[in-house]
Amino acid sequence: MNIRFTALPTDEVRALQRGEPDAYGLVPERHVSDGDGVPCRHCLKNVAAGEEYLIVAYRPFPALQPYAETGPIFLHARECERAGESDELPEILNSRDYIVRGYSADDRIVYGSGAVVPTPEVRERAATLLSRPDIAYVHMRSARNNCYQLRIDRG
Repeated sequence: MNIRFTALPTDEVRALQRGEPDAYGLVPERHVSDGDGVPCRHCLKNVAAGEEYLIVAYRPFPALQPYAETGPIFLHARECERAGESDELPEILNSRDYIVRGYSADDRIVYGSGAVVPTPEVRERAATLLSRPDIAYVHMRSARNNCYQLRIDRG
């Protein structure tokens, strides 16, 4: 099974970079990176020390519903190029493990699909989940803070 890591859509990110409200209706917070642990979910690279970044509430689902988790993410404050879709682990994925969880076509968690997975095993776990007919896509989240990282789709 081929997979692809998918960054946030550029149109959504540009709106936030222009100061439009986030998923909670708030203006994005602006901060300056110390260069440690500030992964941009659009370019899938870390925000370098001294660069401005945004903290926003993000909901990676098309509509409100009980499983539509919302949480904090980081983005470059400046426009950055969206990461290309690839089966290679993006630069930002440097923690020892992540939550990997499958969702159905109606954007609901597929129970029993979620697990904390060591980073070197993420690709294999995602491919296994995506080989199931009841799973439409996979999310990766921080294993410590549950922050959304990216989406994984069939390749």
